[in-house]
Amino acid sequence: MVHIGPMTSPKFPPNRREVMAGLGAAALVHLGPAAGHAQGRPSAAIKAGPESLAGLRDGPPTMVWGLSGGNLSFQRGEVANVAVGNGLPVPLSMHWRGLDGANAAEPLLARMPLAAGANESFPLATRQAGTFLCDSGLLGDGLAYPLRSKPLIVLESDRVPVDRDEVLFIEEWRLRPDGAAIAPGTDPKDAKSVYTVNGSTSFELSAGGDQRLRLRFINGCQRTVLAVKLESHEVRVVAIDGQPAEPFPARNGAVVLAPGSRADVFVDTASTAAILLHDGKAAHLIGKLAVSGHVQRRAPLLPPGPLASNGLPAELDLRNAQRFDLALGAPSDWARPADFKVAAPPAFRARKGRAVVLALTNRAPITTVFHLHGHHFRLLDKLDDGWKPFWLDTLAIESGQTQRIAFLAEHAGRYLVESVATDWAAPRLVRWYAVE
Repeated sequence: MVHIGPMTSPKFPPNRREVMAGLGAAALVHLGPAAGHAQGRPSAAIKAGPESLAGLRDGPPTMVWGLSGGNLSFQRGEVANVAVGNGLPVPLSMHWRGLDGANAAEPLLARMPLAAGANESFPLATRQAGTFLCDSGLLGDGLAYPLRSKPLIVLESDRVPVDRDEVLFIEEWRLRPDGAAIAPGTDPKDAKSVYTVNGSTSFELSAGGDQRLRLRFINGCQRTVLAVKLESHEVRVVAIDGQPAEPFPARNGAVVLAPGSRADVFVDTASTAAILLHDGKAAHLIGKLAVSGHVQRRAPLLPPGPLASNGLPAELDLRNAQRFDLALGAPSDWARPADFKVAAPPAFRARKGRAVVLALTNRAPITTVFHLHGHHFRLLDKLDDGWKPFWLDTLAIESGQTQRIAFLAEHAGRYLVESVATDWAAPRLVRWYAVE
């Protein structure tokens, strides 16, 4: 099981503590080229507006606010022209979650919220390949309808040896008895949770036997840590939060993802299998892998090798690191995004080219999720004598715990840090830091 925290091995379904200690027939999402090209560059046009989702309940479709414009898929190293239109009656602010060094697109700092009815365009550099997220939820608390985000895929320069490459975008909806979907940051009262994969409550992925699939799991939920399991198959994790990892088997075939986290896995198909989700309260059947027939291969599938490196450093010099303490769950030091002031003092200032160690202490009474914009980090061992063998941009920290993370301050600019408790009514909070 992919963990951010103690490397334990719970059975599925895990209990609530194990889930919270973790990383912390629907239309398939096929990866392809970007929406178009303009002046030799790839381009994408995104429009925020009303959207209806069928099947969340008995009765009419459920109204939400979504992002239209087709798949967001680019090649590594491209600079895309992105046009955004806000067809909502409220301001919109989007975060390109996982894209390191995208300071020109940094929300609330480089790019102010887009007013209702307004349009904008800007270049978006895709320095690294991986599974990312066009996250529209920064200003989403307490709105009339919940906001959907959108997967962002940056393809490797060289072909990855898989037969299929599929996105499984998991979202949570809180529905009141009258069927209305409520936004996060609102008291859910008697609302019930409904989960979808790629917008469907009955997701089905069809494949032939003995195919190698690359599945890109994305936790698009706003507040919930999830454990996702594919039954009766070995699941090999090859990337976490968009960054390659040395391939390793997920324990018990499950991955645990904090809100906004992503995990790329390789699966060699064998038989039809259920896709299960556990949210810390109950297990949910959210889809199935339907296997029929058999692919004739010239040679048997070999254990997968690692994905191409994105260029992050193999080592971090912690001896000369700048060290800072950052308390989560202390609202006086943080601001809701709608109240954020650019003139507010930074959480810390880092020197470009230096390693940074952050001691993150969760003072909230429940598990809190920390997200670092602009850079990926390593989770340090308890004795500060090493780190977990993968990169992250999001970390779930239990109440009362202190976790230390380290990153190389590689990209000059100003970036946000986010903190949100794993409770539907909890506000999303932000601060900022500088690399100079």
